[in-house]
Amino acid sequence: MTVNAVSHTCQWWRLAPGSCRMVLVPSGEDGGREGGERCRRVGCADVPIAVTGSVATDHLMSFPGLFAESLVVEQLDKIALSFLVQDLEVRRGGCAANIAFGLAALGARPVLVAAVGEDFADYRSWLERHGVDCAALHYSETRHTARFICTTDRSHAQIASFYAGAMSEARDIELRPVSDRVGGLDLVVVAPNDPEAMLRHTKECRDRGYAFVADPSQQLAWSDGDTIRQLITGAAYLFSNEYEAALIEQKTGWTTPDVLKQVETRVVTLGRGGVRIERDGDEPWTVDAVGGVTAVEPTGVGDAFRAGFLAAAAASLSTRRAAQTGCVLAAYVVERVGTQEYAFTAKEFCCRVNDGYGEEAAGEIADWLLPSC
Repeated sequence: MTVNAVSHTCQWWRLAPGSCRMVLVPSGEDGGREGGERCRRVGCADVPIAVTGSVATDHLMSFPGLFAESLVVEQLDKIALSFLVQDLEVRRGGCAANIAFGLAALGARPVLVAAVGEDFADYRSWLERHGVDCAALHYSETRHTARFICTTDRSHAQIASFYAGAMSEARDIELRPVSDRVGGLDLVVVAPNDPEAMLRHTKECRDRGYAFVADPSQQLAWSDGDTIRQLITGAAYLFSNEYEAALIEQKTGWTTPDVLKQVETRVVTLGRGGVRIERDGDEPWTVDAVGGVTAVEPTGVGDAFRAGFLAAAAASLSTRRAAQTGCVLAAYVVERVGTQEYAFTAKEFCCRVNDGYGEEAAGEIADWLLPSC
């Protein structure tokens, strides 16, 4: 094991060229569930991850004021507002596409499983150039690719609308042919999507034994308690922000301990506060967000966090390292407009981990991202 300095402040440990090893990691916060050990592959990125969910173009606008200043509490049942925005950015987006893009940026093998329109050709070329497998896409003959329209005020509060379009046909997609084509699936991400598609994919994962990630987030608003219970029961990971975590408990009638008995790990993002990891029988613990970030546009930050977390988890890094990886990738997104407009080298990414979380974290993540340098 050698140490290589890239700058005066950035260094990490590397594996020998081309190496790939198995390491036993103790149980606890960095070793998985209590009472056991697990194997961690270092320097390998050969496991496909299917990412189901929305694919859309994002129409992003900025409002220089505060939405809250225009809200009259006593008149919310008659609300009728419009806001004069300063600019309009049209960008590639959609939860599944954003997550797949982030996974590919970190060397994972994402398979995008989604429904799109015939207008998707340029977007597909972009994703394929960046390492995303798009062979499992379903094309609608009658509907356009979905649209996400979002306005953000100066406090980063957001008002958004979503046109489903072709996404409503995602319910026709079966996962087994995808698994057969790529030689099996290590993990299936069930991100916000057509509601019937989310239920179908979740049920198929349980029936066929595919480990899955429950990420209902934006679709929680329409969901009743029974639907939410179906979407999260048996998940390897449940992702949400703090508000969504509370909404899940309110609508299902479950307490926090009840939720933790249904999933292996709950990951709750805390915005500037970082992320909290919760498991049944363990004390919750947190990872701080990356410091020194100038936030420009929050859209897609959660998707980037999920991509970073899951890429590291699929490479069998510890949960703490996965959370740190997610936070670093999220920082790249929030610093610019657009959810897929970031780029970095593996060395640059490891340096940022070093700056945010120290030499030991950077060393372990570099063992994964830079196995043959």
